[in-house]
Amino acid sequence: MGYEFTIMSADIDEKGIRHEKPEELVMALAEAKADAIMSKLQTTEIHEKDGDPTLLIAADTTEATTTKIPTGDYAKDAQPTLLITCDQVVVYKGVIREKPSSKEEARHFIKGYSGGHAATVGSVLVTNLKTGSRRGGWDKVDIYFDHIPDETIDKLIEEGIVLNVAGGLIIEHPLILPQVKQVVGTTDSVMGLPKSLTDRLIKEVL
Repeated sequence: MGYEFTIMSADIDEKGIRHEKPEELVMALAEAKADAIMSKLQTTEIHEKDGDPTLLIAADTTEATTTKIPTGDYAKDAQPTLLITCDQVVVYKGVIREKPSSKEEARHFIKGYSGGHAATVGSVLVTNLKTGSRRGGWDKVDIYFDHIPDETIDKLIEEGIVLNVAGGLIIEHPLILPQVKQVVGTTDSVMGLPKSLTDRLIKEVL
């Protein structure tokens, strides 16, 4: 989208937030992440300083954070003005799937997709840290699979990355991509940040 950004972990208990509808769940989690990160930031300094809009994006976990941020000095150094928080779940046969809790569960998830269909439901929430304005939305993508060989599943499990994503689903992975029959929606949404939705929400809060 052409923006420069920094990543920060929200460190929330996602299992403590429950909703039956996937759209409500991902929006509630995005809201909770935004609230958690805002409580870490020295927002008074952000409000007092002007400048070009800068982005701060929430990572799901500390392990996913590519840039560690010392909270006490962050506001005066980077002065973020927009906070973007997201969440995503996979829906399979009407059941919400979050990150697999074990290798066995990840294997069960992926085997279920073989020759079948799943959907991702992802949320985006943009908060203007200077004005407090918030806009959010969600996006859904349907994914259809050919047969996924057991040896492919074994390699994915051994690699381990599928344990860190909703539903153990990574369609852009070179082992999975050849097994994807059809994607109804955008790949960037499946990867966790729908660009067109995010861009629209950014414009709405500026």
